[in-house]
Amino acid sequence: MDLITTIGILASIGTGTALLPQLIKIVKEEKTDDISLVMLAFLFTGLSLWVYYGFLKGDWIIIISNIFSLTVNICIVVLTLRYKKKG
Repeated sequence: MDLITTIGILASIGTGTALLPQLIKIVKEEKTDDISLVMLAFLFTGLSLWVYYGFLKGDWIIIISNIFSLTVNICIVVLTLRYKKKG
């Protein structure tokens, strides 16, 4: 594995796990008062475009890491909508 691939993998791990602490906090507290759905919509759009770009380039690092990020993002959106309805 070359240096460029290693950097790509490390970058994807960093960005892919960035929202995990937020997701864990939401699950534990069942509160999403401070979550912006607009920010999540922009993030979802960007991640979707990265996945598409990854397919166009045939780059599995980009595809897998951004699908993981999309999954975390979708979980946050679902929980945000669920818990905002409770309050």
